[in-house]
Amino acid sequence: MVLAGAFSVLNKIFDILPELLIGVAVDVVVSKNQSLLGRTFNVDSRVDQITILAVITVIIWVAESITDYVAHVLWRNLAQSVEHDMRMKAYRHVQELEMAYFEDRTSGGLMSVLNDDVNQLERFLDVGAHDLILTAANVVLVGAVFTVISPILTVLAFLPIPIIVIGSLGFQKRLEPLYDTVRAAAGRIADTLTNNLGGVATIKAFTAEEREVDRVAQDSLAYARANAAAIRYSSAFVPLIRMAILAGFTMTLVVGGRAALRGDLALGSFSVLVYMTQRLLWPLTRLGETLDLYQRAMASCRRIFGLLDVTPSIT
Repeated sequence: MVLAGAFSVLNKIFDILPELLIGVAVDVVVSKNQSLLGRTFNVDSRVDQITILAVITVIIWVAESITDYVAHVLWRNLAQSVEHDMRMKAYRHVQELEMAYFEDRTSGGLMSVLNDDVNQLERFLDVGAHDLILTAANVVLVGAVFTVISPILTVLAFLPIPIIVIGSLGFQKRLEPLYDTVRAAAGRIADTLTNNLGGVATIKAFTAEEREVDRVAQDSLAYARANAAAIRYSSAFVPLIRMAILAGFTMTLVVGGRAALRGDLALGSFSVLVYMTQRLLWPLTRLGETLDLYQRAMASCRRIFGLLDVTPSIT
């Protein structure tokens, strides 16, 4: 997990460097042989400076692609490993329980925990954990760039973040019971389908096909309604966050633009900050999707650990 997290951070570092190169390119055009790139490499010709910048750009993009590939492979392998270990641990535990436990439980409900809930945990580790690390690294790295260029604009750009974080935590608390309901409904529909498929001969013998179709339809509709309630609430997250992002971007644009017009802020630095404001705040809109995965995974974890907490009465 540490190695996967390290490559996620490296990937984010290379991901934000192209925005810095935009500022360097503007500086080359405006400052000519006095540009930062020209002074660093002791090159006067702007054509040569642009060539050097192009080479650096290629290196950064290749490094970003490589680290992205490695990070995804590591996280997905980790997710598969955790999924396998959790499923085997839960299955081994179920086999150790006495028969009385199974008399009070349905095979469909157990199948839902051992398969669907474990898969939900794997989906979070596959995508959500990587995204969380990328978001945290993005805030830290972009914040460092802002602080170096303009502390005042750093404060203005970061003002929406507390609103976004508080809003995220509020949504998380409200989503928790909704996803508990979703997982419970998933268990019921899995239970009904498992029992009906295993008892097709009995259903046909009593000509109860239509009755069972109605029962499956009721459970399926209950699952759809539970999901709809969670989706309706979680979907409101991104539009609200966009308004906070708009506020931060507008403040950076106005205050930074005026500073650039006065000559207090270099044009290249202003270009970087405008792009970086979006880079800082826009990924936070994905917090809604990540929290959605997180809450679904936590609801599944509660069901898995609830099963593991059952102790055999005979040891």
